Amino acid sequence: MLNYDQPIGRAKPEPLHAAVTAGFSVLDLVRLLWERKVAIVSAALICACIAVAIGKSLTPKYTASAQLYVDPRELQLVDRELTPRAQDVSGLSMVVESQSRLITSNNVLLQVIRNTDLVKDPEFGGGAATRGIFASLLGLFGIEPKVTADEQKQIEMNALDSLGRHINVKKTDRTFIVDIDVWSYDPAKAAMLANAVSRAYLAESKQSQATAARRATSDLSGRLKELQQRLRNAEDGLATYKAQNNFVGSQDNQISDQQLSASNQRLAAARALTLDAQAKFDQIEASRRGSTDPGAIPEALQSPTIANLRSQYADAKKRQAELQGELGPRHPALRQIEQQVDDLRRTIKEEIDRYALSAKNDLTRARDYEGSLNKALDVQKRQSVQMSQASVRLRELEREVDASRDVYQSFLKRSRETEEQETLNTSSARVIGDATIPQRRTFPPAMSLLAMIGFMFGGLAAAAWAIAASQLAHGADPIRPRVQPKEDAAPERQAVIATAKQPVTPRPKPRPAVGLIEKPIIAELQESDVMRTLGGILTGGNIADVTRFGWPTLRTGASQSAFSTTMWEMCAALANRTNPEGVIVVAVIGTDADHDRSVVALNIALTAARRGARVLMIDADGASHALSNKVAHFGKSEPSRFGWLNVGSKAARAVNTANGIMILPTIQGSAAKAGEAIRKAVAQARSAGGYDLVILDGPPMPWGTAERKLLDVADGLVAVLPAERDINDCMEGIITALGGAQRKLVGVVLNELQPTAASHQHDKQYA
Repeated sequence: MLNYDQPIGRAKPEPLHAAVTAGFSVLDLVRLLWERKVAIVSAALICACIAVAIGKSLTPKYTASAQLYVDPRELQLVDRELTPRAQDVSGLSMVVESQSRLITSNNVLLQVIRNTDLVKDPEFGGGAATRGIFASLLGLFGIEPKVTADEQKQIEMNALDSLGRHINVKKTDRTFIVDIDVWSYDPAKAAMLANAVSRAYLAESKQSQATAARRATSDLSGRLKELQQRLRNAEDGLATYKAQNNFVGSQDNQISDQQLSASNQRLAAARALTLDAQAKFDQIEASRRGSTDPGAIPEALQSPTIANLRSQYADAKKRQAELQGELGPRHPALRQIEQQVDDLRRTIKEEIDRYALSAKNDLTRARDYEGSLNKALDVQKRQSVQMSQASVRLRELEREVDASRDVYQSFLKRSRETEEQETLNTSSARVIGDATIPQRRTFPPAMSLLAMIGFMFGGLAAAAWAIAASQLAHGADPIRPRVQPKEDAAPERQAVIATAKQPVTPRPKPRPAVGLIEKPIIAELQESDVMRTLGGILTGGNIADVTRFGWPTLRTGASQSAFSTTMWEMCAALANRTNPEGVIVVAVIGTDADHDRSVVALNIALTAARRGARVLMIDADGASHALSNKVAHFGKSEPSRFGWLNVGSKAARAVNTANGIMILPTIQGSAAKAGEAIRKAVAQARSAGGYDLVILDGPPMPWGTAERKLLDVADGLVAVLPAERDINDCMEGIITALGGAQRKLVGVVLNELQPTAASHQHDKQYA
């Protein structure tokens, strides 16, 4: 506890820098251990001897290793394998992992137990270890008691459990190599078991493939009879349906289709004959009705009878013409020859009529033949439609027969292939390194290593015991805290550090009684923690950046600096003490209204923002407005959440920065109105819950009624003390001015930065 009625520390009247560093004295620790060196070395030697003795008493274990090459890409002996082959890298790796697990499976280990007769080995729970007292006595006389099946099974299970603990299978990364490590108390037995495990695994792998092929063959053979009967039934149904529906001929050319095609051809020929007969008859009729010679038709010209008659008719006409010139019209010879001409003409006409009648008969016969062919074709068409409808079911039956035949043939072929695979070994796993008898034990380690480990632990235990005994004997930590002032520190700082080690002495000058409060956290803001920029040149854009204000700000990589760590611890402690889940309000105060206090407040906000906190910074300095002046031209960038806070008709606006800090400028007006607006802003921030930390830049001293109301709103106060002034006088002035609010003082920042007044003028020059 500190009594702020007394000075914080003052060894000289010169200005001081308060900094206290405490730690452990390594020299005192070394001195204490050197005084106990004999005991520590003795304890270390004793522990080394004990470790060697324990190592000698332990039964040595020997480990033998056999190497297997497990290639997941099995041999391609047949075209179709039982299981698909994995080709991608992940699939191959999974296959090798599965084979590694198969090595330690019960089937493989039980085969090893039976092959090596481990049920009689005492190391694996067999032999005399499983017998009772009576059975052991009988064994001395050469009498072996009968073992039941259950007992034999239990013995095998015990040996299986023991053998599983003796085996370690590991797979080398990115390879197909599997190492089988087997340990035993007998080196020869370890090598024998490792080789037995590898052989049993290969035999089990081959047996599993044969078993799988045999099971597949049995399943396929069991299905063959059913598939054969199904195919036979389908074929019988197809044949019966063909017979019932008169499907005769090949599948692609039915007899009904052939008949229909032939009928179409005959009907076309008949129609041609009918047309020819009709044309002939029409020509003859036209010749008979016309004035043309009826004998001029092609049929008459081709007939020899008509040709003979026409020759006689021509001769008669010639004779008639001769007689008409010689004889009179009533001469009997002329009358006779005229009668002969008329008879020949009538005979020719009768012959032409016979040709016309023949053409008419031919036309009638052709028409009758065409009609009969039409009727027959209609009947065949109806039959063809019926056959087409029946062929739908026929094709369905044929598809069923084809499908049944394909399935049966594939099953039959696959059954023959799997039957042949029973005798084939497609596994490419092989032993690439037989286990040899190990020459060195694997446990316990070498005696030199055991001695070294025992010596080290013994020495450490003795040293810890010496430190604890010294602490208990003196009632305090024998390693006394020491203050190591920096060699390059100023005389004022060394005086403060030295004073921190001494009891606080009252000053000659009386001070008002303030009471005892908890000691605040002290932090230092040094030049090495910050960087400086030219605000007038770098400021620009629509988004504010606090690192471009022209003020010294924390370096980007200084989030783990002493100042950042101390301020973050101060905020965490304040949150735990006030409201762990609510908004924390911290007011940064100082002796004067200057830029230095605003610089420190800005760096505190920057520290919290870089650690992920949501920070609202409010300018509570109604005199200098240093922070507001920096963000004045950003006032219209984003409306504030606190836009309802206004003085007159001008609404207040908060400025969002690129550094995760929301800055609320000061509100123009009287101190009372500005303070009321700030209190409303803090109240809204607490109710809305959008921020983790609210930092008030001010209010500056001296404090009036409005400023003290702001101090009442704050959860904690951080005092900024300039390094170039008397720290104790400044601190006492702040405590005196705080009065009852001094208990909210949670931190003190020693500002060791150069004054910002000069840099401010420098920025104006460049602006």
